[in-house]
Amino acid sequence: MSKQHSEITPELAEWIAQQRVFFVASAPLAASGHVNCSPKGGDSFRVLGPRTVAYLDYTGSGAETAAHLRENGRLVIMFCAFEGSPRILRLHGRGEVLEQSHPEFAELSALFPPNPGTRAVVRVNVTRVSTSCGYSVPLYEHRGQRDALDKWAAAKGADGLRDYRRAKNQRSIDGLSVFDWGD
Repeated sequence: MSKQHSEITPELAEWIAQQRVFFVASAPLAASGHVNCSPKGGDSFRVLGPRTVAYLDYTGSGAETAAHLRENGRLVIMFCAFEGSPRILRLHGRGEVLEQSHPEFAELSALFPPNPGTRAVVRVNVTRVSTSCGYSVPLYEHRGQRDALDKWAAAKGADGLRDYRRAKNQRSIDGLSVFDWGD
């Protein structure tokens, strides 16, 4: 039922592109730290090569994944088939957060539709690719993407987003440094 792959094959990349949601999990090094799992949606994920992927990191109420990546780089991304044949795909790897000031941010963010809430791009060097059956994952009918985050970010505007990020995205819940939104 479980199978390890040497890389993201073209067939797996095509399947990934059809998925409408994925989950990102990370953890700090400290045993007392909190494990984080975040759902992601929208047109925000790209396979860049057989062992490299990237996704848009949108502004949110926290920044746990970014904090964990800055501390230790460890990450797992999981896709589940909610339609069609059952399948779960996990991409384990080491990620890096490319903020808007990073030299490669513009090139990578151009691979995605513009989004006012984009905070960074996360690029992942995939070290393990595995699939499993997904037999227990329920079937769901997709009704559409939510636009609440897009509307919220657009209403905030650039100055409002900067202020929000300064207030909410400088430290993780465990006190790890995340983004420096200072002047």
